[in-house]
This record gives sequence, structure tokens and C-alpha cells, in this order.
Amino acid sequence: MSESHNVSDSSETPAQSPAQSPAPSGLSRRGFVRNGALLGGLAAAFGGMLPAGTAAATTTSSTTATPRMGTNSATGTVDIPNKYNVPFSVDDDELFVFAANFKPFELGGNDSGREAHRYFDAVFGDAIRAKFPNIKLKYATWDYPVRYEDLAKAGRVPDLILEDPRLRIDRDLEPLGWTQDLTAAVQTAGIDLSTLNLGSVEQIKSRSDGGLYGVPLWIDESLLFYNKRIFDKFKVKYPTLGSTYDDVFKLAEKLTVQDGLDHYKGYMQHPDNYLAMNQLGLYPFVPGDSEQPAPEDVKVNLTSPEWKSVADNLYRFLMIPRNNFTTVDDFFKGDMSFPGHLAMAVNSLSKLNAYALSSYYIEEDDAAQYAEWAKSVQIGVTSMPVLSRGSKTIYQPDTRAAFIPPQSQHQDQAWDVVKYLVSEEMQSRISSYGMKAVLKTDAVVNAFGKAIPELAAIDTSAVYWGDNAVIKNYKNTEYWDIPLYKVFRQHVLKDGMDVASSLQVAEQQDIPDYIKAQVARGLTW
Repeated sequence: MSESHNVSDSSETPAQSPAQSPAPSGLSRRGFVRNGALLGGLAAAFGGMLPAGTAAATTTSSTTATPRMGTNSATGTVDIPNKYNVPFSVDDDELFVFAANFKPFELGGNDSGREAHRYFDAVFGDAIRAKFPNIKLKYATWDYPVRYEDLAKAGRVPDLILEDPRLRIDRDLEPLGWTQDLTAAVQTAGIDLSTLNLGSVEQIKSRSDGGLYGVPLWIDESLLFYNKRIFDKFKVKYPTLGSTYDDVFKLAEKLTVQDGLDHYKGYMQHPDNYLAMNQLGLYPFVPGDSEQPAPEDVKVNLTSPEWKSVADNLYRFLMIPRNNFTTVDDFFKGDMSFPGHLAMAVNSLSKLNAYALSSYYIEEDDAAQYAEWAKSVQIGVTSMPVLSRGSKTIYQPDTRAAFIPPQSQHQDQAWDVVKYLVSEEMQSRISSYGMKAVLKTDAVVNAFGKAIPELAAIDTSAVYWGDNAVIKNYKNTEYWDIPLYKVFRQHVLKDGMDVASSLQVAEQQDIPDYIKAQVARGLTW
């Protein structure tokens, strides 16, 4: 089951791109493009015949309820066909929770009939059922057995979605019309956003067209992993909390070394994530006159002095001789020939749980292989490097958030659950299962990892150290999932360009070409 998905793959490119056609009265340019893409996908799915009532979506906002297709009114059950041909249905009296884009949710299931419930039930489901015995909970995760497009075709919209706001609001939720501004509802529910992780809140707002489409729940934090075996072998001191990139660069040079037939690399950090989640809070899109600019009006800036300084900082690591970038998963076993030959890597907290061999974070079939790889690694973990001495600013957060679509049939129950999920009780539970909570209290911090005994031997004090970078200057912009990989992985590592040239080509050529191509496909991300 892949973690990456794309709802809009089925969309047909219309004879005339929606972005080139005049928008109907009362509908924003972006809304018109978005609905055009959705209608194209529905038309393709239904052999060119749109379900009754669907045409009304072209004259309403992107959050208008979609007609409920495929409902069996006699039984109050919606059957949801899927590519696996596995029976799946949702009853009208069930609170339907759907989760996507967090790999642990997918573990424990397979294509032979076992749906993946293990992680959700342990961390969330069992607690929700105990707290709300009157709520009839129905859960599924992308993509087995159902995907977003299956739900859309069947007309059964989830009541609560757990999803990645940074990348998936614009790519998945908005095109389906499953977003709404929750600002007033959050206040009514008594959720105090000021107590939650500021970087996560602002990240969601930056994707929410001037509103707030979701409520943050937890963060798959980025940390600096280091293999104590390699440091000890070469008698090098470990990195510590607050180590700067300058500090770590010196370590990386020392530990990129050939020792007989063994070659060790010093350092890996994913260059795409490094730019997208940069520690200065830089946003690539230039503010304009609207929260929903036409695609041709979307402008980017990657060539400012700030962007160049950020890029230069990583470039030096990529240029260390024989420290060739492959994958941060080489810390355990990725593309390198042998496990345990990478000294340091910036990687995610969920990977720490997997590398510690927690069964909640490893597929059962992979456990033996992970255990074998673990023999080559003695895990150390500290804060990811900071840009300057004394700084405590780490990456922008890799957040997961709760979304309540406007079509939810159980809005009140969904809000009860969301309020519970951001309570200290549930945030402590999330923390105990090895994730960084968005509520930082002593109880939450002290609970970290208590339900993951494999973490007991690892110093995890770095998890709540520092402050996530806060995204800046995002108002009057529209987010596109632009190809930042072109900067380093294409132009620097493959084309041999310098940093300034790679940033300029990405800004002036790659990104505009990408946006034009997406618009030609009827897509808005």
C-alpha cells in the first residue's frame, strides 16, 4: 500500500482549460478551476454521464456538499466500490473517520483482506470509543480498501479526516470540495489555538485561503540521528542539542572516510524537505492581491538573499567528496550497499520509532529484516542542526491535522472528537505513542514514548527541544506543490550547477512550466 496518492489522476483535460475560460458569476477563478477538475474526474468515472445534481457544483463554492450517490436508502448504508473489490460500506449512523498520508496508519493490513486498524485503534480509536460510548465509529485508511476518489464517487464523505495539511489541502481536499473555514467553529468549540504549536497553526492557515481549514493534532518531527558505532570507531564526539550546521559540517567531513573496504558517509539531509520546511520560515510564493490568484498570476521568489543563504548552507554538505546524497534512510539501510555506514541523517520521528523496532511502526513482515539491520546501528538522536549559535529554531512542522468536511453528516460528533484529540489527556496519549504532540505541557512532554518500550534506552529529550519555524508572508498567496526537487536533486547533483544558477532556473523556468502544465491538465496544485 503506497503512501503517495493523487485523487485527480482520473481527471480528463477539457477541450478548453478552465483557467482560460471565464469563471461563472460568484465563483472565484480558483474555485472554477477546482470544480472543473472535480467534474472532469466524475465525468470520467461515470462514463461521461454526471450523476444527477452534480452540475450545481459549478455555480457554488468549493465547500458545497456533494450529492450522496450510491446510497441505499432502505438500509441507511452506503456501499463504496473500490479497486480491490473488497466489500466496504458506511452506515448512516456511523461517524466515519478516514486517515491518510501517515505511514503507521497503513501498517497491519494487506491486500488479502486485513484492513489496517492497528495503529489507529491503539493511539486513537480505543480512547475515542471509551470516551464516547454512544458514538458508532467507522474507520478506514488510504488506500486499502478505499481511496478518496472511491468515497467521492460513492458520495459518502468522511465525517472526520486525519491528513497532512502542508501538501494535501490543495492536492486532495480542496479539489473534492471537502474543506471549510473552521475559524468560528473552533472558537465555538472552545479550542484555544494559542496553546497549540504555533508553526502548525500557521502552516494550516497558509493553505486555507484566508481561513482555517483544519486543527493540528501532532507532528512527525525531524531530528538528527547519529550512529554511535561510527563516532566511537573514529573517536569523534557526538552532536548535541543546539549543534549548528557549522558544527555538524565539521563532523560530516571527519566521518566521510574510507576504512579498508568500508566506506562511511558523514551526513544526509533530504534537500527537498530542507527547502520546503526551511528554518527561516521562507515561503516561495509572492503575495499578490488575492487569496486565490489565477494560475498565471502566481509568482515565486527563490533568488532572494535569504533563499540563497539557506541553499548555500546545505550545498556544502552535498559537495563533501564521497558523501554523495542518496537517501536519509541509509542511516539504517537504504541505497548504500551495507547497513549502518551513514554517520548522521536528519530524519523523521516516526522513523526513530521504526529503527527502535517498535511493532507499531514496522510492518510485521519487515520486522526480521529491521532487526538484522539494527545490529549495525547504535542509535543516538539529538536536535536537527540550527542555523546559528544560540538559535532554537528547527524545521517548519510536518503536521497532521483534523478536517471536518462541510458534507459531514455528524458535525457535532466530529467536533466532540476533535476537542478531545487536542485535550491534554489525548495529547499525552499521542505523545506516549512516540509522536510529538501540538500541545506542549509538562504532562504531555513527560508522557513521550511511555507506550513504546523500545525507546526506553534512547535519549529522546530532543523531541520537544526547540521551536518549529513559523511560515511567513503567506497572505494573499495560493499554494502549489511546486517541484523544489529541481534545485538540488536535478540542477546541482545531476546538472552540476552552482546554487545561484539552480535557484534562478527553478524560479524562472521549472516552476512556471510546472504550473502551466498542471493547469493544462485541469489541476490546481
